[in-house]
Amino acid sequence: MKFSFDRDAMIKEIAIAQDIISNKNPISVLSNILLIAQDNTLTIKATDTTVNYMTQIPVDVMEEGSTTIFYEKFMSILSSSPAGEVEFNQENIKVTIKPIAKKVKFQLKSIASDKFPDLPVAIDVPFFEVPAKEIKDMIRQTIFSVSNDTNRFFMTGVYFTKKDNNLVMVSTDARRLSYAEKAIDAGINFESAIVPTKILKCILKNASDEGNIQIAIVDKLIFVKFGSYEFSSKLLEGQFPNYQKVIPESQSNSFQVNKADLDAALKRTEIMVDKKVNKILFKLSDGTLTLTSPESELGTSNEEIPCQYAGEEITIALNSSYVTEPLKNINSENVVFEFTEVMKAVTLRPEPAEDYFHIIMPMNNN
Repeated sequence: MKFSFDRDAMIKEIAIAQDIISNKNPISVLSNILLIAQDNTLTIKATDTTVNYMTQIPVDVMEEGSTTIFYEKFMSILSSSPAGEVEFNQENIKVTIKPIAKKVKFQLKSIASDKFPDLPVAIDVPFFEVPAKEIKDMIRQTIFSVSNDTNRFFMTGVYFTKKDNNLVMVSTDARRLSYAEKAIDAGINFESAIVPTKILKCILKNASDEGNIQIAIVDKLIFVKFGSYEFSSKLLEGQFPNYQKVIPESQSNSFQVNKADLDAALKRTEIMVDKKVNKILFKLSDGTLTLTSPESELGTSNEEIPCQYAGEEITIALNSSYVTEPLKNINSENVVFEFTEVMKAVTLRPEPAEDYFHIIMPMNNN
């Protein structure tokens, strides 16, 4: 196999493989990328056997063929080479890489392409389209609330389901829940599925905000296409919790606060928070929200900020991370906290309300 390619174009495409490949052992084919040169096109594939990546770029093919090459060294070679054309020449298991602009060549050992795992192919698969910006917004609103408890593997991904003509995404770790909903084309149908975060991170990192993303969920797999890229992943198995039971039908109390004020006050209050507990007390009185870190061996902190609240004095204890993480992805100037009692679910949402919200279970405020 022999072909030449533009160094910058190759780096751009194979850099995505870095987020897929988890095996760093140079003698394992899973640490390699698969290269197939045919019809002046190079097909690039990477996999960790769970999440898969494929793209194609134009190259000048002198001799067609296929092989796999150790990703980490190939990327290091290209990164250290000058911009311009690079020649790739494979003979048996030996690969020679020569930047045209320099009198230098590198040699790497390859692993035969037939050792590379077969990747699922999206043939006759019913794709539906979602605007890229909308699906990326939904991922941002939910991905941080997944569980990291491997004993509850079915909660380590984001749940995709359909409600009327809307796509719904939900995540939970049993102490908080994030929910996002967007309209999709009428008539689209798919089985509800739990999607691993790895492929969702690939979408966030590599998809443009322009245009649409194609998604198909079928046969325990999810396929995602945008631009020249195609990703696929196994779905997580198990029964996702009945999230609808967690969402309060109505909440009688609420307070509104400026998001920037709250974010800044939380950062200052967190300085004195016990990181093992991560608890902050939200004390409400007429027109005032007081944030307090419970006293520890190191001390305490206390800050007042204005808020819109009229009611009896009340204190709610919340995990500070469960508030700061949603705040990073809320774009409104103000946010609203809705609640009924100090130990019942608290809803955090933008003001005015949009098509997403976050549920937080309070902590004991003693």
